[in-house]
Amino acid sequence: MYLSEQHEAIRDMTHDFAENEIRPVANELDESERFPSEIYAKMAELGLFGICVPEELGGAGCDVLSYAIVMEELSRGYASVADQCGLVELISTVLTEHGTPEQKERYLKPLLKAELRCAYALTEPEAGSDLSNLRTTAVRDGEGWRLTGNKIWIHNAPICDFAVVLTRTDKEAGHRGMSIFIVERDWPGFSTGPKEHKMGQRASQVGALEFDGVPLPPTALLGPENRGFHIMMSLLDKGRVGIAALAVGIMRAGLDASLEYARVRKQFGQTIGEFQGVQWMLADMAKDVTAARLLVHNAATALDHGKRATLEASMAKCFAGDAAVLHTQNAVQIFGGSGYIRGFEVERLYRDAKITQIYEGTNQIQRMIIARSLLKE
Repeated sequence: MYLSEQHEAIRDMTHDFAENEIRPVANELDESERFPSEIYAKMAELGLFGICVPEELGGAGCDVLSYAIVMEELSRGYASVADQCGLVELISTVLTEHGTPEQKERYLKPLLKAELRCAYALTEPEAGSDLSNLRTTAVRDGEGWRLTGNKIWIHNAPICDFAVVLTRTDKEAGHRGMSIFIVERDWPGFSTGPKEHKMGQRASQVGALEFDGVPLPPTALLGPENRGFHIMMSLLDKGRVGIAALAVGIMRAGLDASLEYARVRKQFGQTIGEFQGVQWMLADMAKDVTAARLLVHNAATALDHGKRATLEASMAKCFAGDAAVLHTQNAVQIFGGSGYIRGFEVERLYRDAKITQIYEGTNQIQRMIIARSLLKE
């Protein structure tokens, strides 16, 4: 797919930023698991948060294809940084589309300036892929509510200033009885668990959120009451496009590192790039990078044309996630023993890739979505 001049400019700007500001510190961030606030401040200055948010609300006013391009380039630098961009994009989208003017002023604008940190709280011990089993509840208390329950594996939980929380407000109504609330960290009864130590994307802070009768004012409700499930589902296609693009960025980084190594590493008197076995792995990497990117751009373009893109987004996410795991594994193989050692980029990329098969809906769920869509035709 050929890009417009505007999309090429966005790609080049993000590529340069990732190359100069992110890649040099990626291994350090992986080792330290540090939240890189200085990088996010620079990203905010460049307009890399809220890419699809209108300019009058503090965003970049770009399209979903631009978002996909940014996610790929950032992820080529380090997937944890791209993950933060994706998180802010989803929360800024729901605030833009469903927030009140007061909520946009209080949360959206500071979020896009990297002055506030957010969390996106859906997953629970009994509700991952199956959100219909949600247990966290908000019960009426005068004009407001009281929130009780817990969330696990929540991005930014250890360091968030506020969380966007999906909760049950009508126990008898199933998925039609869920609502979204904005919950601030310093409200009574809101606490966070310890930071989880993950296999990959280790600079993305993940942990639990606890709600022990948290009092919620009427202004905490985000969007219409009992429409939370539908609002969250409407974000899934865009979220999956973002994760698919992130997986492409990881795969690209693995290909780039493998090509560089294959040109200089010598065995049996020649570079390993001259061996057919290595050449075929490099060829498969390159074709799958291209195929995955085209699937991502196809889904993004469908969204930009106002179409529902559930099938396209699921295909992109499933293919890109599986390919990223396969080809970062092959990158480790090309590096041999060196690829198994901490400090080599491909070892980190292999670990970073695995989660792309799991979050925003496992790839098994994506296959179910794809098959059901086909069978309905």
